[in-house]
Amino acid sequence: MTNRLFLRCLTLTLALSALAGCAVNPVTGKKQLSLIPESQELSIGAEQYAPTQQTQGGQFYLDPDLTVYVREVGQKLAAVSDRPDLPYEFVVLNSSVPNAWALPGGKIAINRGLLTRLEDEAQMASVLGHEIVHAAARHSVQRMQQGMLISAGVAGLGFALSDNEWTGLLMGGAAMGAQLALAQYSQGDELESDHYGIEYMVEAGYDPQAAVELQELFVELSEGRQSSFIDGLFASHPPSQKRVEKNRERAREIGTGGYRGKAVYDKKLAMARKLQPAYDAHDAALKLASEKDMKGALAKVNEAIRIEPNEAMFYSLRGRIYQAQDDVAKAEKDFDKAVALYPEMFSYRLHNGLNALKQDKLDKAQSNLTRANELVPTSIAFLRLGDVAVKQNRRDDAIRYYSTAAEAGGEVAEEAKRKLANLTQ
Repeated sequence: MTNRLFLRCLTLTLALSALAGCAVNPVTGKKQLSLIPESQELSIGAEQYAPTQQTQGGQFYLDPDLTVYVREVGQKLAAVSDRPDLPYEFVVLNSSVPNAWALPGGKIAINRGLLTRLEDEAQMASVLGHEIVHAAARHSVQRMQQGMLISAGVAGLGFALSDNEWTGLLMGGAAMGAQLALAQYSQGDELESDHYGIEYMVEAGYDPQAAVELQELFVELSEGRQSSFIDGLFASHPPSQKRVEKNRERAREIGTGGYRGKAVYDKKLAMARKLQPAYDAHDAALKLASEKDMKGALAKVNEAIRIEPNEAMFYSLRGRIYQAQDDVAKAEKDFDKAVALYPEMFSYRLHNGLNALKQDKLDKAQSNLTRANELVPTSIAFLRLGDVAVKQNRRDDAIRYYSTAAEAGGEVAEEAKRKLANLTQ
């Protein structure tokens, strides 16, 4: 859906929903404004879950058992929540950024980079319980409504995604999910999620002291100014000493003691922790590449590939480095490898298509760019599909692609408008 159409639909939704008035929060029992019905809440979460995962690193496919484990713990907590009938889903994302997020309807994700920092299952349960409260208490929906009241449709206008190379290029639908996942919660929402998340932990048999330890860890790391934490988890879930004290107070009221699960957690995290040096090398390569040190970046990403030769992310980065060095043939091999290892990742398809277009391999470019847009629509893919169509003398298709890209804004839109004007003169 384009930004303009999304705006119209969201504005209409706001007008039609205004009669909904107030509703009772299913977690707190308090009355609150309700402009978005539950049916729409569930629809938003279901539609945005897959593309939001894609924009945040994609799934950690190298260790599917870890996702099964997270899902089992998550469902145990969801079963004792105030909305146990929500269609909860849990996934582990392949990102070193320590983060976790929840979309409306119980669609929850936790990053590999956060899991490797935790000490036991109880701490992970604290994170998941916290996110479950965000979903059960409709915090994301409330943030959407607040955005609507300020500017109808704000959730679909695109969003500056930290640590994401496609900033400004995502079309409205995908940008909406990313905004919901990464926008900062209010202190009230965070304290509420901490409070009821501890209750869910205890009900599921976990030691609430883990929630205290978790917040202590976050405060310590934020004071140490570890930028990956500040840009990740702390951007949407700001830590504070107040949260530590509130958790400690709540744990004392309930009484500490319960399952910790350190031995099980260590076993389940063994592979992710073993692979950490490879991801450290990849992240270092990414930083060096951003600083234009392509020689150093290449050495680092090769180190990552030597440690783990089945990680698509590593080949994609090396392909981008080769592309920056104008070696499109080597880049093609790496992009092909990334796609072969993880064919359902939009960014690998996108890189492959863009590189194929540089080589004038039009059918390959069209195939990959089309598939990338089916997964996560981007203005750059629409623009280059227009270029492919022009080269193949498909004027009507080119006009359609350029018209879509022209709605996105920025340099891509300006280029699309110029090319569209040339076609329609």
